[in-house]
Amino acid sequence: MNELNPLKKSYNQTKYQLAGHGKRDMRVLKEVFENVDGQLESDMYGKGQLIEDFQVKMAAVLGKETAVFFPSGTMAQQIALRIWCDEKGLRKVAYHPLSHLEIHEEDGLKELHQIKTVLLADKSLVIELDDVVQMEEGIACVLLELPQREIGGQLPSFETLEQISEYCRDKNIKLHLDGARLLEVLPYYQKSAAEVCALFDSVYLSFYKGIGGIAGAILAGGQDFIAASKVWKRRYGGDLISLYPYIISADYYFDQRSHKMGQYFEEAKELAELFNSCHGVSTLPLKPVSNMFHVHFHKTKEQMESILTEVQKATGIGFTSYLADIDENTCYVEVSLGDQYAEIPKEEVTKAFQLLDEKMKQ
Repeated sequence: MNELNPLKKSYNQTKYQLAGHGKRDMRVLKEVFENVDGQLESDMYGKGQLIEDFQVKMAAVLGKETAVFFPSGTMAQQIALRIWCDEKGLRKVAYHPLSHLEIHEEDGLKELHQIKTVLLADKSLVIELDDVVQMEEGIACVLLELPQREIGGQLPSFETLEQISEYCRDKNIKLHLDGARLLEVLPYYQKSAAEVCALFDSVYLSFYKGIGGIAGAILAGGQDFIAASKVWKRRYGGDLISLYPYIISADYYFDQRSHKMGQYFEEAKELAELFNSCHGVSTLPLKPVSNMFHVHFHKTKEQMESILTEVQKATGIGFTSYLADIDENTCYVEVSLGDQYAEIPKEEVTKAFQLLDEKMKQ
């Protein structure tokens, strides 16, 4: 067995962690099933009251006619874009250069569906109206990710979303929402999920990110769109004999945490201020617009691993278990606020950041 690196080892030994909901261990599932009726019937191949009731619930939350539960968001989104391409008779979609589909899915959209992708905007910026207006012709669907994870969870204005939506409808271009973290942006926009989703023809929501479930996703839209998605779900092998562990956990943690997104958002702004108060540390964005942001450390990865290991050992506060390179002199970590931050005594947090600041000055 490989020995843990010092940073990860020190993180695992801390009493408190700044981000997340806690370890993704068996307690996540155990807590869910403590009060579940053992006689509750499971879903079977995508049918049954358990899955159908949850789909109705999520469709109502998202303000769409209907919805279907998928075991993964990767599956759901590739299928959504294939359906819109088939409807238009065009095999071309447009999205951000750092979209999950472009950088994390081994070109699944291109290899499985022969769909060409058009990249919109500079990779360091969110998609704006001009990017959509000026894109090449023959686009079946535009995908927008809210928030744009790979650039620190940045967001376009709600006015921009309205303008893009209106433009796409005028041009008969479908608009799909990669809303993996949709709930997390609602406090910033001061809108309901349904109000945001009304701007889009279809929407995907994840249940393991901000919600903290085990796995799974919902795809929502009109009746014909969802009927087609169920056919593709079967073709993908997504209709497992039973999905109830994912559905029950998704439902449970949705009820536990969906109303806490405003709290996580306020805590993210507070935590970002603490990072920005330290020498040689900055956040992207400077002021978070959701519960997530990136922290840039203006030292080498090796230097920061040593510094953070010392701080974590000395304070018992877990900053991170990993770092990623930006360039040879800068590294970063992604931070997403969850239940854990509120559990840490404020004076302990203050001490940890004071020590981090001291170490960064050396």
